Amino acid sequence: MEQFILNIIHRPEMVPEYAEKVTGHGQAEDIGRKALLTESLDIFKVQQECAHKNGLKTTIEMTYASLFNDEAVELAKEHHEQYGDEIGLTLLGLPCKEFREKYKTKDFCIWMFSMEDKKAIVQDVFEKFHERFGFYPESTGSYYMDAELTNYIKEQYPSVKCAVATCWEEGPKAYHTCNNSWYTFMDGGPWAPWIPSKQNTHVPAASEEEDSGIVAIPHLSRDLIACYDGNGSNFGTHPQNVLRGMIYENGEYPYLYNLIDQFRYQAKFNNGYAYNMMFVGPGWMNKMGRWEAPYELLKKSYEDGCAYYGKLKKEGKLLDMTMSGFADYYRQKKSYTEPECALWRDILYGSKKQVFWYCDPWMRACVNMDQGGAVVDLRPYAAKLNWPVGIGTPHVQDASYPFLIQEKYRSGYFTHYAGEGTIRSAKLLYQGEEADLCLCRTKAHVSQEGKDRILTLDPVEIEFEGLTVKLQTVLAFTEGTGAIRIERRVLQMSDPDAEVEIDEYLVACYGTTEYPEDMSSLTLWAEKAGMERKALPYEYKCREYTLAEADRVGCTLSPIHTKVSLTCEGRDREGYMKEGYAFSPMFTLGYKGRLKEKERFVTWLSLEKAD
Repeated sequence: MEQFILNIIHRPEMVPEYAEKVTGHGQAEDIGRKALLTESLDIFKVQQECAHKNGLKTTIEMTYASLFNDEAVELAKEHHEQYGDEIGLTLLGLPCKEFREKYKTKDFCIWMFSMEDKKAIVQDVFEKFHERFGFYPESTGSYYMDAELTNYIKEQYPSVKCAVATCWEEGPKAYHTCNNSWYTFMDGGPWAPWIPSKQNTHVPAASEEEDSGIVAIPHLSRDLIACYDGNGSNFGTHPQNVLRGMIYENGEYPYLYNLIDQFRYQAKFNNGYAYNMMFVGPGWMNKMGRWEAPYELLKKSYEDGCAYYGKLKKEGKLLDMTMSGFADYYRQKKSYTEPECALWRDILYGSKKQVFWYCDPWMRACVNMDQGGAVVDLRPYAAKLNWPVGIGTPHVQDASYPFLIQEKYRSGYFTHYAGEGTIRSAKLLYQGEEADLCLCRTKAHVSQEGKDRILTLDPVEIEFEGLTVKLQTVLAFTEGTGAIRIERRVLQMSDPDAEVEIDEYLVACYGTTEYPEDMSSLTLWAEKAGMERKALPYEYKCREYTLAEADRVGCTLSPIHTKVSLTCEGRDREGYMKEGYAFSPMFTLGYKGRLKEKERFVTWLSLEKAD
């Protein structure tokens, strides 16, 4: 039986983000303004009422500011007793007079503080929580929680078993839509619940030894196409995200319900389990209105969203849980190596675009059927990259997990008069003509065979002058291997005796933003049994090397402790590697071979830790 799990999380944020400026009506900033505190608490009450009247329990994530408010504390206790709501503690909502007087800063993102301050803040808020409630929380969270912070919390407060730990694809795309002033970079993490490793929050733990001790959930459930292509803050199952994206007409928002339903659909690819969450603060429902929407519409959208969840629950199609309750469920439901999969289609723009997302402790990958099944995003989780974040570290704001392939920040398929973008695809060649599978739109379906998640694409027809080739692509992700198997099958040719060349290629680099990194520490290499390994240190010289019957071609990326390689099973195979140049600072790995009708060409893309 398929299960659709829901977490509704409310926070009585006494000083909501942005809201002081709105509520203040042009007055000088005063985060202790009584009108602000009163309105914030009133909105929290409305949000709680929306959930409860639809039979839904919530997790109340108390903010530091709310712990100084007697009414907020009593409300939490009352709703815990009456409705079974969980009382947790969020590390959002730090700003208040008490906080600013002690820490002398306007910083509010816990992961950006120095480790010394992180520890002091955690101790302050957790002990204040214990003072008010007499116990320590079982859940916490923020927009992002770095591994060092998570490990410290679990060590000091072992009762914590669940945390909001990242905001899916909250990176340069979100930054650019916030007037280049929202310095929260955390691309590259899971979009659905996972158990974070002790080494890096984004990376799922592969074993009990790597287990950080918590179950992590994302900050909002996002549209896995619209959010990736654009600003994720407009495309989530939080109703006011949909209003901010202007995705409504005449006070109605069918997209919201379609988005919830598409998350329900993912149970088909995840052993009968699907997940959804809303994480809401009072700043979204300001009496002055938000996102060009009046308060009445803000309130109605939240009431309607809760009503839809309530309807699903009454129909037996949804199970609402608290955060800690979900953590227990998740640990019983999922194994460490079991991947999270999503076959996602465009439900917003009518493009019929379809992508497949895959995430496990070795990689996060995205396959785009609009580009013939090309891999358009690839994060090498196998490296288990230690990436400290915050003041005093090399990454004060940038918590993103580095990519090898990222079509939004490194172009993707050829779009310019020179240079290349990162992508994993293939070309067919026949009598001087070349066709890239990136130009072949198709669709796919997902199946599971043992430990393999198999993505089978509909065949495409490639027309050369004098020859038509019907080709099918099948990708297999084998659990626990860090490898993607890509098989090209020639189903039919208009001339059964013809032969085509195939070029399987990977164009890659590394980084977290649009801007290039220094590639001079990379090394390309090729291997063949019985001969010396050929190494090519990256020097921006545009060099190429080809090795007939190569066993493996690869690249070692020391800055991100990653090895990426290709191996091949095919006729007349030749492995090759290409060095990039300053205008196009990429590297290319590939295999060339030949295909006739009914033949196949198979390659494996593998990820390993470099040291």
